[in-house]
Amino acid sequence: MVEISGTDGLTVEQVRDEVRRGGRFVVYGYCISLLVITLRRSSAVTFVRAGQSPVVAGLGWTFLSLALGWWGFPWGFIYTPMVLVQNLGGGKDVTADVMNAIEQMG
Repeated sequence: MVEISGTDGLTVEQVRDEVRRGGRFVVYGYCISLLVITLRRSSAVTFVRAGQSPVVAGLGWTFLSLALGWWGFPWGFIYTPMVLVQNLGGGKDVTADVMNAIEQMG
């Protein structure tokens, strides 16, 4: 099974309850550049509980991209703003996909 950050100690029913109350599963983008090489990737899935800020949960990926994303030409200048917008918008919501996978598992 895939490890999801933020679900430690929660049962499947507790996760369902959190999602009903507004929790969601999110992935964040990040960008790392080295002059002519730029890597744009997605983080592992993170569970953001109801009442928590998905923007705050993704700040590590945002700061990583701010520090290391710009240094590649030309893609660093293109990809870095894209992942910053995604992360500062709360990341990419993958709740439906994760919940479907949980339901199929039983």
